[in-house]
Amino acid sequence: MISHLIELRHELHRFPELSGQEQETAARIHAFLRSLKPDQVLTKVGGYGVMALFDSGKPGPEVWFRADMDALPVNETMQLDYASETPGVSHKCGHDGHTAILAGLAEYISLHRPAKGRVLLLFQPAEETGQGAAAMLKALNALGFRPDYAFALHNLPGYPLNSVIVRNGTFAAASRGMVIRLKGRTSHASEPEKGMSPAAVMARLMVDLPGLSNNGDLKGYRDFVLLTLIYGNLGSPAFGTSPGEAVLMATLRAYRNEDMELLSNTAAELVRRHSDAAAMGFEISFTEEFPATMNHPEAVQLVSDAARSLGLPLIEAGLPFRWSEDFAHFAMESKAALFGIGSGTDHPSLHHPEYDFPDAVITSALELWKSIYLKLQG
Repeated sequence: MISHLIELRHELHRFPELSGQEQETAARIHAFLRSLKPDQVLTKVGGYGVMALFDSGKPGPEVWFRADMDALPVNETMQLDYASETPGVSHKCGHDGHTAILAGLAEYISLHRPAKGRVLLLFQPAEETGQGAAAMLKALNALGFRPDYAFALHNLPGYPLNSVIVRNGTFAAASRGMVIRLKGRTSHASEPEKGMSPAAVMARLMVDLPGLSNNGDLKGYRDFVLLTLIYGNLGSPAFGTSPGEAVLMATLRAYRNEDMELLSNTAAELVRRHSDAAAMGFEISFTEEFPATMNHPEAVQLVSDAARSLGLPLIEAGLPFRWSEDFAHFAMESKAALFGIGSGTDHPSLHHPEYDFPDAVITSALELWKSIYLKLQG
């Protein structure tokens, strides 16, 4: 019976919290875990992260299972009995479902404790901003925890319900946000020659920066790269003023970390070249940085074997996903697998206002977690 897990999911959905603000979410998870009597429960791990430890006290692998728990700045428009009660914030990526599934695994392990090694269940904050995994990893490393294996799942609309999507090597792309500030000098709009407007430099960058994407032609990169302009602002709505500053933002993506560095450097050089040609000042910064998520063949095989044993449809992704996941930080330290579980071929896409995590996924995903856990205990 998973009705209580569905209730937990709905409760989390009603009270969503943004990245870095998951205090009440963490409190609800902590309350759920306490009754299961893990060997240790830690809160405020790398922010509002929660960790439950089940330790056999005997030699064996250290296995980490992770669920993300932050919500998005998206207004809930659906008429749900459990609709978000927080204006402008909602669970439109399914992290409420991921959390409920991992809570179910905690229940199972409390009744079937490890005979060897130790298991950490991680309820991670701030996945959407790319900060939570690195912070939890640092905090847990400081306490002496080191993963041999690490696993995480993400529901994927567009795939058959309860199908399992796997891939060796790169599963999800690296990404980072680029912020460009152009610094000129304002003047009266009747005398623009007395100032230094960044308009022309901004216009050139808006044309040239997206051209750094390779669109199938490698252009010196080893694999796919993409630069997407997401925001631009020039001056202010004042007809008497010629602007002196501009801001341009872009998201950079690459299947390989080394290509991300090359793309970042190339974009920065383009900004420098256009700015210097106009004697324009500029500043460049990067934010929300996600490494590429690299899956280990052994961990992927465990997921695949578990899916087959349960009769779940197994799909091998031909290409990495273009979105990013900060589970990449755990993957860099262990034999890891991030995999997808299908939310339905016609299900609304992630981050869409009409998206809601399908409760029908919980049972299959939980059975998959159990199977992976038992295989590593075998």
